[in-house]
Amino acid sequence: MAEPRIIAVLGATGSQGGGLVRAILADPEGGFVARAITRDPSSDAARALADVGVEIVQADITDIDSLIAAFDGAYGAYCVTNYWEILDPEQEIAQAANIARAVTAAGVKHVIWSSLEDTRNWVPLTDERMPTIAGKYKVPHYDTKGESEHYFVESGVPTTFLMTSFYWENMIYFGLGPHPGPDGTLLLSLPLGSAVLPGIAAVDIGANAYEIFREGAPKTTDRIGIAGEHLTGEQMAESLTRALGRPVRYNGVSADAFRAFGFPGAEDLGNMFQFLQEFTDYVTTAHPVAATAARHPGLMTFDEWLAQNANRIPLD
Repeated sequence: MAEPRIIAVLGATGSQGGGLVRAILADPEGGFVARAITRDPSSDAARALADVGVEIVQADITDIDSLIAAFDGAYGAYCVTNYWEILDPEQEIAQAANIARAVTAAGVKHVIWSSLEDTRNWVPLTDERMPTIAGKYKVPHYDTKGESEHYFVESGVPTTFLMTSFYWENMIYFGLGPHPGPDGTLLLSLPLGSAVLPGIAAVDIGANAYEIFREGAPKTTDRIGIAGEHLTGEQMAESLTRALGRPVRYNGVSADAFRAFGFPGAEDLGNMFQFLQEFTDYVTTAHPVAATAARHPGLMTFDEWLAQNANRIPLD
């Protein structure tokens, strides 16, 4: 019997990478094993993975030599960066460049780069319908990932660009769930108008990544968009009402109003929602639900995700 192939996973203790590790563990006869790459092998999350037999390797995404060593001997690599940890577009691009150089040096055979659209291809910097951020970006946490794709193209390593969607865990960890309005009614305040938002459970991003590894590497590059459902703000509010047992009303604020909320990243996210609203036909086509479900039949709906997670959404 052939030795299982190693999938090295950046962000293995986080949402996306953690979902991939769980998918690999759930299929012990699938021919793959996970190698979790983390800055802190002593963290509770890393120790929990080690306790179930996952190989833990220490590396720092800013240290290319440690990355090369972490990828050594791996067949595949799941590569993701966390913009919200650093809030620095230039630094995220530098991290992506390090990753691409490291997978090339280590001889990895199939890379999945967790990517997003470079919105400047739709809204040039000169387009004043939304503000330009830091002089170079419209939606920094999107644009940096899309811009960084060229490093993987130039590396020659077969790469799948996995175009993720808004993951519903943002309602838990990012404060994008409903909050009480002036009269106490829970309001889901998003600048979507009547457009739909492609969303997905974070665990299903990892599960789709696993199936992509199982399908095999492309000859050069491939692009796969995923989503669990396409829902309007009204539909999400209705689902939240049922799951929370409290009325939730969709509050369709303007993008300008959202950008003015003032929390770190509000301008970035306001531009993101405006992009998703104004280019909804492209977005829904590029992030298809049916193809995502065909690849991963266990794909959760928003209602199914809420059944497991509604009690984790902060409502204050």
